[in-house]
Amino acid sequence: MAKLYTYTQEIGSDIVHAFCSLQNEFTDQFVFYEKQPLSQVTQPIRLIGLGRCIAVQHLTDLDYEVEGLIDFPAYSFCFQRFDASNPKPADELFRAFPKLGLMFPEIVLIEQDGKSFLQVNSLGPVYTGRVERFVARIKNQKSYSLKDIPYTLTRDSKDVWKEAVAGGLHAIEAGQLDKIVLARRCRIHAQQPFTSTQMLINLIEGPDVGCVFMYRYDDIFFIGCTPELLVRKYQDNVQTMCLAGTCGVGSSEEERSRLANDLLHDKKNRHEHAIVANFMRQDLGRICYNVNVPSTPRIKRLSNVQHLYTPVTAKLLQGHTLQDLVNQLHPTPALSGQPVGESLMLIRRLESFNRGFFGGPAGYVDSNGDGEFSVAIRSGVFDGQDGWVYAGCGIVDGSVADEEYEEIDMKLEAILSGFEPTA
Repeated sequence: MAKLYTYTQEIGSDIVHAFCSLQNEFTDQFVFYEKQPLSQVTQPIRLIGLGRCIAVQHLTDLDYEVEGLIDFPAYSFCFQRFDASNPKPADELFRAFPKLGLMFPEIVLIEQDGKSFLQVNSLGPVYTGRVERFVARIKNQKSYSLKDIPYTLTRDSKDVWKEAVAGGLHAIEAGQLDKIVLARRCRIHAQQPFTSTQMLINLIEGPDVGCVFMYRYDDIFFIGCTPELLVRKYQDNVQTMCLAGTCGVGSSEEERSRLANDLLHDKKNRHEHAIVANFMRQDLGRICYNVNVPSTPRIKRLSNVQHLYTPVTAKLLQGHTLQDLVNQLHPTPALSGQPVGESLMLIRRLESFNRGFFGGPAGYVDSNGDGEFSVAIRSGVFDGQDGWVYAGCGIVDGSVADEEYEEIDMKLEAILSGFEPTA
């Protein structure tokens, strides 16, 4: 069994500033950055990892020892593919990422409860002189700012999309499915090479709300800003959500409110949302108790779209882990459809591409077994000047292909705001 030594020290610095001061030395980079708290009683935890100290499949494969005066657990990052057993090859960018489990970085920058920390991980006792050098470099902070990245977006074929939607609706009409979630991907080309750091800053400081995530391996990076929590665990407390049903935001506050009210009373969208809520009640109840799924959704407002949203809480049964929760819930009907198994098989047939990390769980696990995973939607994968951007939507009885295509265009604006944060 491997042993990890971890040393944490408080720093008086914004962790994005600290990241900018340190990031040039590390090609492996990991980000899980909640822009807003999940509720009024929880504060967001923000983590940025640099380098890779060790990767393990399970926490039981690792022993760890806390050094120094601050008793923080060691933090690992985890990015999982949407459909890991899909035989269809992923694109060349996603294929470049290794298949690893829990990745413990050499350095983790932590923001929690209004304070910032530097965590150093090592396979031997942590040399405090190394910590001091990192802290000294952080104090000499580099400034950062928003910057537009001019680009060209090549949209996918609308005719191909219509064929895929028709295939999904045919399966629904035949009684094979209640819902299927189909995705689009579009090619993007920047006018000049751009860095993962600039895009990360644009998403963190930009207008979209949610969780900003990033996994950089060498020069290739997967990044996005997602509104959707998959699951959060602290001790036996569990939080998740239902997020399904979408409308636009309009051009004024009056129109935004009208569209939201229409969404709350729209039969098709309420049906789509109810499928996810029922799944949560049933599947979460297999490893949890006191499962609370309110019967009426509310509105979750984002910069470019609005969603039907239902917060979910539960208590985890003894003997189960965060990974058990991820395995139980992913993919939800908000990501694949219902029933999940049949939807996955049809997605493989209808979509021309393997989704890779898009729609997969992205998050962190600490060495106590607590952590959080978001759903990696509103995202893209990039290298140099080129990449792919992804978004999807739910297809149910009554869906219209042209309207769903336009809905995905609205959702793509979340990841595209990483290129045009000042627009």
